Amino acid sequence: MSTKIRIFPAVSRNRDPKKYVGELMRVAEFADRNGFAGILLFEGNDVFVAPWAMAQHIIANTAHSSPLIAVNPLYLHPFSAAKFVSSFAQLYGRKVYLNMITGTAVSDLDGLGDAQSHAARYVRLGEFVTIMRQLLSSPRPVSFKGQFYTAANLQLRPRLAPELMPEFLIAGQSEAAQRIASETGCIKMQMLPPDLDRGLKAPGMNFGIFARASRDEARAAAQQRFRDNPDDRELLALTMGNTDSVWKRHLYDGQTGDLNDNGYWLLPFLTFQADCPYLVGSYAEIGARVKDFADNGLTTVMLDMVADEAEMQHVCKALRASGVF
Repeated sequence: MSTKIRIFPAVSRNRDPKKYVGELMRVAEFADRNGFAGILLFEGNDVFVAPWAMAQHIIANTAHSSPLIAVNPLYLHPFSAAKFVSSFAQLYGRKVYLNMITGTAVSDLDGLGDAQSHAARYVRLGEFVTIMRQLLSSPRPVSFKGQFYTAANLQLRPRLAPELMPEFLIAGQSEAAQRIASETGCIKMQMLPPDLDRGLKAPGMNFGIFARASRDEARAAAQQRFRDNPDDRELLALTMGNTDSVWKRHLYDGQTGDLNDNGYWLLPFLTFQADCPYLVGSYAEIGARVKDFADNGLTTVMLDMVADEAEMQHVCKALRASGVF
């Protein structure tokens, strides 16, 4: 029997600060009404509202949502992150999920004075997760001495109830990211693979869905929504020169924007309209694919969504066809 999967909608590429909060709340409220676990909240210099602040706004205005909050050690201390988690538990009795990241634009790293190598940033991330877990679960003061963090008899009160303990995800695809994910017991994430049948290598996956009642209708509507544009491709090319992300480079180098017969489609990424590949097809096709993923160990999905009510309803129909949502 397939295990139910947790799905976190992600809304990428909102470049209008006047619409940012409203759009996120529209998706968060839709997710709350339709059985999604929560919503992914991004972190970075160019994010209009800090994810912890947005998470509180969402939790306060939804009944069930458990946001997936991006956490980068560059921006805060592990005690501060643990205190936020504890505070949400005290205020709302609500669990959160944490998407542990190291990446931001290279220019932002320079601006913030962070000269650590890619590998070193993952070592720091591993220490961050370790300290957070100890602070949230230990009845005794925590002491820790690592390469990046030192703690001496540090205690967080009150201790978090076990059922409210956050789950940690790592989406990085580099060797350093995979090693730290294994060492810390974080949920490993991967991108939707072009070979949908044999490409599942982690319990978590990142992709988008574009669905309609029939395969042909889905493909036509997807190509209407996500159009190829040389200006958008140039914009992505510029951002690629400002990142050291392994997964972005893997998606970018030598890839085509063709819509594959199996529904795999990278054009939304290549035209800077999404941060992941899309799966395009009928409700039944996508439902069967998602069920197959779940049968093979998929538990968690970061799901890129177009923040449009009609499109989100199409996504829900495809997910419900899987029987594991």
